[in-house]
This record gives sequence, C-alpha cells and structure tokens, in this order.
Amino acid sequence: MSDRHAIVNPVKGKNPPKTGDMAVLAATESDLRRLERLAQTPVVERRKLFMSALGIHARDDHRFTVVGPLIGAPYAAMVVESLRVWGVTRLVFIGWCGAVSPQVKAGDLVVPSAAVVDEGTSGHYGTPAGQTARPGPALTDQVRSALQRQGASHHDGMVWTTDAIFRETVAKVKHFQGRGVLAVEMEMSAIFAVAAFRRIQAAGLLVVSDELSDYHWRPGFSLPAFRAARETACRAVLDMVGESAA
Repeated sequence: MSDRHAIVNPVKGKNPPKTGDMAVLAATESDLRRLERLAQTPVVERRKLFMSALGIHARDDHRFTVVGPLIGAPYAAMVVESLRVWGVTRLVFIGWCGAVSPQVKAGDLVVPSAAVVDEGTSGHYGTPAGQTARPGPALTDQVRSALQRQGASHHDGMVWTTDAIFRETVAKVKHFQGRGVLAVEMEMSAIFAVAAFRRIQAAGLLVVSDELSDYHWRPGFSLPAFRAARETACRAVLDMVGESAA
C-alpha cells in the first residue's frame, strides 16, 4: 500500500490523556481487572475509549496505560490508532486463543512470532489476507524475558487471526496446521499490522483457553491451569512495564 493518506484520521482531541509511551491491551474484562489488582502504581485517570475502559497508572516518572476489554481486528485497530496519536509507542496485548497445534494445550502460554491474516482489517494497513503480520522483535524479546523471570514456559510461533470464531472449520484448521500455526485468535494480525504501519512496537502474549487440534472443540476455561496461566501472563506484562506485581 503506497497511499498513506486517509480522509478520516485519529485526533488527539482538546484534552488528550497523558498515556505515557507504554500501553497494555487486555482482551477480556476479567484480565483487565486482574491487571489493575496486581499493579502497584495507582490509577490517576480513568476514561472511556470507544467501548473500552482506559486507566492511566502514574507515580513520579513511572507512567503506563491499561486498556480493555477489546475483541476483534477492526476494534483492536481503532484502539491502537487512538493510543498512537496520544503518544503510545509500545504496546503489548494479552488475549486468549484456541490451540491448533497438537503440541499446544489449554493453560499453555503462546508468544506470537507472527500472525497469519484471516481478517479484513490488516489489508487496509498493507498486509493482505494470507500473509503474516509480525510483532516488534525487541518488545517480543521483552515478553519472553518477563516470562522467564516468572519461571513460566511458553510456545513461540505463528498464530492465525480470524474474524469468524464460529467458522473455524476442519478444512481451515488442517490448512493452518499445515502452515505450522500454533493457535487461533481474533486480534493479533491487525494489532501487528497497524503497529507496523504507524511505526510503533507491538507484542502479544496469549493464554490457551481451548483446543481444536483434533477437530473437536475442547474448552478449557474452567481448568486450574488456565486460571493460573492468566495470572502469570498478567504478572509478566506488568513486569515488562516496570511493575513488581503484588
């Protein structure tokens, strides 16, 4: 895509929030609450951002923003665009995913090294369907290091981003298994594509909530391992932004 001009663009507004340069995006409300519970730096400002809640944590020179919940590629792109115009230059996304690889199980953690586009947003940012959008390598290394400090193992590899959670067919799962994909989710490729287009750093950390690898749906939302992995993910991300989680 050579034309970067758009008719409608994000704007700062009359009273833009002082977000700091780092933001954490939480896909679910429960993980958003968990991040706020674990964070040591107090919230100094709360705002609505579209259908999400935005909280700015600040103490002295330490400042970061937490936003959520958010779901789906188009909405994730809107949030990233707004954060960028307010001054965010690094962001990390915490979400849930379904296991596509037989080696990945509910309660595991996945650090995406790339996301295959199977959604309609990334193409508008220069990454068409079927191609891969990639995270910022330095920020992704920070996610891995934070997990290591938590003593947590994880999978590294590609994920598949879809718009249609109820159209994960056997044929599609087999196709993406053939490409070496680890898991399926709904936001990563768009977040990576927008971040690359806007020249900011983005990374992801996904908790495996269910399994599709044997072409049957096996939910794992009630598993103790899933709940523990979400806690670990939140602690790791807070470690990244300079927090010592409670």
